[in-house]
Amino acid sequence: MLRRTLSHTMSLMLVCALAACNPDADPADLAIENVTVIDAVNGVREAQTVVVDDGRIVAVTSGGEAVEATETVDGTGRYLIPGLWDFHVHLTYDERFTEAMPGLFLNHGITSIRDTGGPLGLVLPAVEAIRAEGTTAPRVFFAGPLLDGEHVVYDGENRPLLGIANPDAETARANVAMLAEAGVDFLKIYEMVSPEVFEVLVEEARSRGLPMDGHVPLSMRAQDVGPHVQSLEHLRNIELDCATAPEALLAERQRLLANPEGVPGANLRSQLHNLQRLPAVAAYDEQNCAAVLESMASTIQVPTLRLNALGLQPPFSRSDWDALLDKLPASVVTEWRATTDASREGGVPMRDNTFGEWSLRLIELMHEAGVPVGAGTDTPIGFAAPGYSLHSELEMLVRAGLSPMEALEAATVRPAEFFGLSGEMGTVEAGRLADLVLLSGNPLDDITNTRTVEAVVTKGQLLGRDELDALVR
Repeated sequence: MLRRTLSHTMSLMLVCALAACNPDADPADLAIENVTVIDAVNGVREAQTVVVDDGRIVAVTSGGEAVEATETVDGTGRYLIPGLWDFHVHLTYDERFTEAMPGLFLNHGITSIRDTGGPLGLVLPAVEAIRAEGTTAPRVFFAGPLLDGEHVVYDGENRPLLGIANPDAETARANVAMLAEAGVDFLKIYEMVSPEVFEVLVEEARSRGLPMDGHVPLSMRAQDVGPHVQSLEHLRNIELDCATAPEALLAERQRLLANPEGVPGANLRSQLHNLQRLPAVAAYDEQNCAAVLESMASTIQVPTLRLNALGLQPPFSRSDWDALLDKLPASVVTEWRATTDASREGGVPMRDNTFGEWSLRLIELMHEAGVPVGAGTDTPIGFAAPGYSLHSELEMLVRAGLSPMEALEAATVRPAEFFGLSGEMGTVEAGRLADLVLLSGNPLDDITNTRTVEAVVTKGQLLGRDELDALVR
């Protein structure tokens, strides 16, 4: 249904009808008048009226044209952008958040989310609840469990349960068939996958028309992975291929991945990261990295900078953090407030910032090379409050060298491209699904103005500030 589009002729007819060409036409559902419209494809358009009917944008016209609508919003002095995405979410990682997440996302202007890993037994009920008829919630797209290797990192014993094992090609084919039957929107490959299983997963995904996301498997080089998937997360393991002598680093990893002692997947992965990550960053090789970036030319990078560089911009230091805590589930607040207080008193040692600084630099290099970037947060991991943290990610993308418009592109256009929905989402124009955010501040002047959410249109439904606040706690 999402891939349904209005023809050009139908769009023109609707514009004519809504502009009073046909006095007998029913009024549209909503008109936002005299607003400055901003999107990464069409740029800035001032004094526009955006008309919504039956869940879609049916017209974007100059502000002086008369429009009949059941509900009208005066957009004077305000800014209308496409609904934002959080492109990296875990709905069920911490079940204290699961029920509250939809409201928290909408409260902060996030109208679509991509769940990047969780067991079907938990994720499916969460997705079904969000998609239920009449529910006020973001659009949700999901992958089901992480497709890991023989040794699973998130195995439910050493880490929360997010992944399933794929020790061989036969198992991998069966798992993809099972996930496709469950209705997943994409697949996610994880770090312990072997090259042989990776090849099978890519083949199966292509044959079923499923986009692929993932981490660079530790058994492979980043430049051999990027061309075969549509997005990669956290910039993780790319540093290993940007270093001097990447072949030697790979050989050492493959030796340790044989794992004759049966070390749990989480411990084995941590061992490899601790052994090679920071030395690889220190051994950066410009020529090697240029080849890696070239291989990523069509692969959306979702760097989760607010997580990687948490020590460079801790949320506890923000002036609006305490107000944010008041919106979170009561079962979380006590724990997060205790950490906040301890951090402010200097009682919580901050992580080493080497990888965070490297992540900012790598995104700068990727941006200069034209590599596409998407905005995701890993919510709720690492104090990522649902909704709120996406705005922090946008700030970090700008800090890494993207313009405010390019940061908006990362949270609107890129996610739509991943799912083949560029004709449906990501811009403000006739025929697009009506997911919109009304801001009081211009995000192109200051990206922090994406936080100035006055209203949200989700699936054609207008939610004012009072209604948005009623969705939380």
